Amino acid sequence: MNSAPAAPAGNAWFAFALITVFSWGVYGILLHKGQVAMADPVNGRMKAFLFVGIAYFLTAVLAPLAILKGAAFSNYPTAGWSWSLIAGIAGAIGAFGTLLAFSAKGKPPEVMAIVFAGAPVINAVVSLYLSRDEINFSTVNWKFYVGMVLALVGGGLVTLYKPNPTPKKAGAAQISPAQPPVAKAS
Repeated sequence: MNSAPAAPAGNAWFAFALITVFSWGVYGILLHKGQVAMADPVNGRMKAFLFVGIAYFLTAVLAPLAILKGAAFSNYPTAGWSWSLIAGIAGAIGAFGTLLAFSAKGKPPEVMAIVFAGAPVINAVVSLYLSRDEINFSTVNWKFYVGMVLALVGGGLVTLYKPNPTPKKAGAAQISPAQPPVAKAS
């Protein structure tokens, strides 16, 4: 007996996609904050990656086990579990690459713009390749290819023209409200 929930009908996929957009949209920012907050310039990224792994375990192992409630653990086709395992490895490598980019002084606005502009293009190219026997390429709308180019251009523009923090004025004394200015002795 399969106790997994039935697939939602209609356009529910779009709502779920928006959940992913939001979650992945804040992912890089939160990951960078976690890495910096580790206060360990040598091992901070590995410590952050460890907790990403713990979060993946909680979300991707315990939650499905609770939903499946022991449903048909004897019937996992090799192709199904092996492709799923490869997908998980690809995702973990992506998370690790993001941390490496941050540790190389990349900031979330630039790193994530490149990641999320490039990823849909890679997805489209690999999907086309895997479906090459089922697609008549002469019927693919030219706007599809233009969209891939625009995604790359958009990611580049966001990276190049991201807002930068206002630089501090040179020579301006930084006085904290808790510390009154010290009078110079003459």
